[in-house]
Amino acid sequence: MKAPFYVETLARNGDVLHRHAIAQLPIRIGRGYDNDFILDDAYAAPRHAVVDVGPDGGLMLRDLGSVNGIVHHGRRCDQLALDGNTVVRMGHTSLRIRAADFDVGPEAVDRTRHGWEGALPGLAGALLILASWIGARWANDPQAFQPLRYILQSASVLGVALAWSGAWTLANSMFARQTRLGRHLFITGCFLAAMTLYGAVSSVLAYAFSLEGLVRYDRLVVVALAAVAIFHHLSTVKPAYRPRYRAASVTLAAAGCALVLLSNYLRSGRLADEPYMAVLLPPAVRVSPDHSVDDFIGRAQSLKPKLDVERTRKVRDLDDDEDE
Repeated sequence: MKAPFYVETLARNGDVLHRHAIAQLPIRIGRGYDNDFILDDAYAAPRHAVVDVGPDGGLMLRDLGSVNGIVHHGRRCDQLALDGNTVVRMGHTSLRIRAADFDVGPEAVDRTRHGWEGALPGLAGALLILASWIGARWANDPQAFQPLRYILQSASVLGVALAWSGAWTLANSMFARQTRLGRHLFITGCFLAAMTLYGAVSSVLAYAFSLEGLVRYDRLVVVALAAVAIFHHLSTVKPAYRPRYRAASVTLAAAGCALVLLSNYLRSGRLADEPYMAVLLPPAVRVSPDHSVDDFIGRAQSLKPKLDVERTRKVRDLDDDEDE
């Protein structure tokens, strides 16, 4: 344990707001001006606590009889051994005390700046957004091609994407002191491109091989892709918290999928989306064998006994109600 000693005030996310060096022990902490570290907190006592050498030779924090005390992990303590990573709360202020020889560990890998920054990813993102929108609109447009209409609609879509990316850019500027509009615009473009590509590929495969599940549950895929995009947005703002963001994105995707399935069930009584085969392709695309009309009639007739039983039951229940 080597002097000087540093008293740090911390933000809620653990970032250091202020660091004050003190040459020697003991360190008196409180709101009064006769302390070594003045705690500007209305909920701190004039002489709140003191830091001195403990029985084991390490730092020991001791309460001086304050009303609100010292809180560590949600529990009040009269005294507490400090190991350099111990965070305590006095009043409404979070504090940490470290000696000059505290091992801060190796430097973190800088994932915030590299070659894929600035105008290049922003331009790529804008092109992906426009290409995705125009491709999806053209493939599903029943009207004749009108360039002016496509230009106006593309400008609107690009404006919405810029507003979404701009919101993330503002968060990046507030919490990471960088704007990185190009990166956020590129992430948005990748999300729209992935969503459009999946819609096109799933429609073709579902039509060709009769894979109904690919299109009946495509909204779940959109939710999952949105969660991935949000994860990358958050990781761009604060790369150090990627494990937390991964867990949050998985939770968000699970909650979104559950809401989609519940909405489908309340609307149609089934979990799947409607309708199936919204896009019809040329017959040459079909790979699965076609079913004959006789097969269709046979399957329809096989439903008749079940429907007769159901109809008979309903008539019987109606007769019973009239008798009562």
